[in-house]
Amino acid sequence: MRALVQRVSEGAVVIESENYSAEIGKGLVLLLGIKTTDTIDDINFVADKCCNLRIFEDENEKMNLSVKDINGEILVVSQFTLYGDAQKGNRPSFTDAAKPEIAIPLYEKFIERLKHNMDETKIKTGIFGAMMKVKIFNDGPVTIMVESKVKQ
Repeated sequence: MRALVQRVSEGAVVIESENYSAEIGKGLVLLLGIKTTDTIDDINFVADKCCNLRIFEDENEKMNLSVKDINGEILVVSQFTLYGDAQKGNRPSFTDAAKPEIAIPLYEKFIERLKHNMDETKIKTGIFGAMMKVKIFNDGPVTIMVESKVKQ
C-alpha cells in the first residue's frame, strides 16, 4: 500500500458526474494506492503512520506535529496510478494495482482506520474509481511517500 501524503493549507475533490464535492482546510491530502497483495496489516501500518507523521511545524518552526496534534483534516483520494510501472516502454503497466473487487473493501477499511485514529468528522473522501478533479494547495511544499513494509 502506498500513500502519497501532501501537507496542505486546503484541499478538495469534485466529481461533477456524481454532483459530489468534499473539501478540507489545513491537513493532509492522501493519494492512496492499493496493491494486489495488501492486507489489513498494510492498512493499519499506512493509516497509523499517516495520522502520526510529524510534518507540521511547532512554535519553533520545526516539523514536530502530526495532523492529529494540529486538529487538522484528511482528504483521502483513491489513486491506482500510484502503482503504475513505467520502466518498460512508454505506457505504464498497472498489474500491481488491486482490482476494484479487492481494492474497494481495503479502501473502506483504510478510511475506518483513519476514523479510529482521529475525529471522524475530520476525514473526507473522494469516491473510489470516479473521475475526480482534485485541488491540492500543497503547504511547504511537503510531500512524503508512505509505504507498507516490503513483503518477501
